[in-house]
Amino acid sequence: MVDESLLEILVCPEDKSKLSLANQEILETVNNEINLGRLFTLGGKALTESISEGLLREDGKRLYPIKNGIPVLLREEAICIP
Repeated sequence: MVDESLLEILVCPEDKSKLSLANQEILETVNNEINLGRLFTLGGKALTESISEGLLREDGKRLYPIKNGIPVLLREEAICIP
């Protein structure tokens, strides 16, 4: 889990908009799309592993995974949300 004080200052590296923790509904939708082979990173990599935590961009178009408690805020690792 990302510390609340850290979450307040994190922004999307692409457009600098606010990020928030993705809720369970978003994560389930993302994981269903991953299981169907329909989700890719912004860098074009097909996703094959489920996401247990992530930071959702304010507009809902990008999800940045949290791996081992660390947000992965690399533009090319962002998950494109349909």
